[in-house]
Amino acid sequence: MENLIKAAQFFLSLSIIVLLHEFGHYITARMFKTRVEKFYLFFDFLFPFPNLLNFALFKKQIGETEYGLGWFPLGGYVKIAGMIDESMDEEFLKSPPQPWEFRSKPAWQRLIIMLGGIMVNVLLAFFIYSQMLYHWGAPAYLPVENAKYGYAPDSTARKIGLKDGDMVISYNGGKKFKNAGTIPIDMLLNNATSLDVERGGQKLSLPVPSSIYKEIMANAKKGSEFISPIVPCVVDSVVPGSPLAVAGGKHDDKILQIDTIPVTYFQQFRETLQQYKSQTTSLLVLRGTDTLKLSIAIPDSAKAGFFRYGPDKYFDIVEKKYTFLASFPAGIARTWEVFVDYVKQFRIIFNLELKGYKQVGSFFTIGQQFSPQWDWYRLWALTAFLSIAIAFVNLLPIPALDGGHAFFLLYEMIRGKAPSDKFMERAQVVGMIIIFSLMFYALGNDILKTFFGVHW
Repeated sequence: MENLIKAAQFFLSLSIIVLLHEFGHYITARMFKTRVEKFYLFFDFLFPFPNLLNFALFKKQIGETEYGLGWFPLGGYVKIAGMIDESMDEEFLKSPPQPWEFRSKPAWQRLIIMLGGIMVNVLLAFFIYSQMLYHWGAPAYLPVENAKYGYAPDSTARKIGLKDGDMVISYNGGKKFKNAGTIPIDMLLNNATSLDVERGGQKLSLPVPSSIYKEIMANAKKGSEFISPIVPCVVDSVVPGSPLAVAGGKHDDKILQIDTIPVTYFQQFRETLQQYKSQTTSLLVLRGTDTLKLSIAIPDSAKAGFFRYGPDKYFDIVEKKYTFLASFPAGIARTWEVFVDYVKQFRIIFNLELKGYKQVGSFFTIGQQFSPQWDWYRLWALTAFLSIAIAFVNLLPIPALDGGHAFFLLYEMIRGKAPSDKFMERAQVVGMIIIFSLMFYALGNDILKTFFGVHW
């Protein structure tokens, strides 16, 4: 059932993005009186093979345009008269250009038509983000400077010289971190080569070798945090039947010591407990004004069985709400921020040292990002992100993508002469081969991970 809910959300999100992307081409084509022969959600053929398994689940002719729902549910298209596209229909080349055809229009009009889908994708993301900010407000976050107890590093962070209690301030000689929860992501996306920290009133600069990022990425998959804000080791709630419950632990107990080892914060408690796996030891706790010693049997998992208080109990968490009007400029800023971060990720994908290309996935990977329960917030957030991702990918100058067509149109506008029809045919074929190869590679990654447990 959870997979069905994920799939339903994914296809709803994809349908919205595809419909509006193709509508961008459709409306700009009609604006310049260019005939649109087909407008399809999903493909009515086995993409990218235009002559294989050609049928539609639904279609209806309205005026000059056939509107339909294809059977292959990953994408969609509009067929614009007089244009070589993914349908690879070239019959029109045998006839003289007609006034309503794409090829008869001025280059600047054709350029707008080709960029119409990308523009609508960006507008969709902007609209979604602005309305999310209006309805839910910006996600709450802990400003870096508000982590008053400093940070606890994991084993990887210790390799570059970070210590317990260090205040991480900025990177690369003064570029400020904003969100305490995204420090490692910000380091990775911005290629941080040094960290600026404050330790005991002194400011230090710690070099960050590029080789450390591969380890950070690997640890993140395992749930290890590169650094995390230090919080006191105080029990919020005890799991019934857990080792701490059996030992007599209670809500609001402050753990001071494990055996003879002093404990000052939660991360230290969690690390120290690893030394006592499968052993019975003692906990010194402060309960109100009383100090008590509890005997506790630590299981193999090295988990005592309690939930600590969240950061909101100890730190000033920033939450921001927006009025309807204020949500629009904030939506523009959020769209730009996500777009820039997405572009930066391509550095990781093509980095031979980080080997981010090994993490590239297909629609299966994307579908897994949706919630197993119906979650409107996550659905809209992913829809906005995917809309930006599709806009950027379509902007790449690869033949068969919108960006490839736009590239040749810019060439025509600069040179004053369009490439030959034969060249455009061959470019379209090359582009389709590139796209198909990338799709096959991403799908292969997913198959290896899902069915064979291969994680490169």
